[in-house]
Amino acid sequence: MSYWLRSLRFLASAFSGVSSPRQLALGFSMGMVIGLVPKDNLIALMLLFILASSKVNLCSASLATLVFSWLGVLLDPLSHLLGKKVLSAPSLQGFWQNVYELPLAPWTDFNNTVVMGSLLLGLCLFYPAYRLTRPLFEKYTPIVAERLKKYWIVKLLWGTEVGTVMGEVS
Repeated sequence: MSYWLRSLRFLASAFSGVSSPRQLALGFSMGMVIGLVPKDNLIALMLLFILASSKVNLCSASLATLVFSWLGVLLDPLSHLLGKKVLSAPSLQGFWQNVYELPLAPWTDFNNTVVMGSLLLGLCLFYPAYRLTRPLFEKYTPIVAERLKKYWIVKLLWGTEVGTVMGEVS
């Protein structure tokens, strides 16, 4: 039960104005990149580590990861073409061979066309996604925060005014 309450509290705090629009937009953009990349390799693990160690909103990142994981499957043909172009470029063959000989490189699956294409697509879309979502978070976060503050369950999840909220309910 504690896990579910913690998750709901996490979600409520994301839309309550606790995080800045910059943190929300960066979290969304990083979640988009993670969502686009297939998850069974070291690249995805490194991206998750970067996300966890940065000061971004993890709720917006989690929601974006969930959404773009589903969209990533639809974008696999495009990712394959992009990855194939990059991995088969004659001028980069020596570079890819040297990278593959590094100790952990085989676990990154960078030589998979879909993984490479998805990573490049996500990295190319990172800044545009940030620039598009930041104004949206700036505009709508205060509105959502005000609406959420009206509900006793949100106050309870935040852990504020627990005594007052419980008194109003009974």
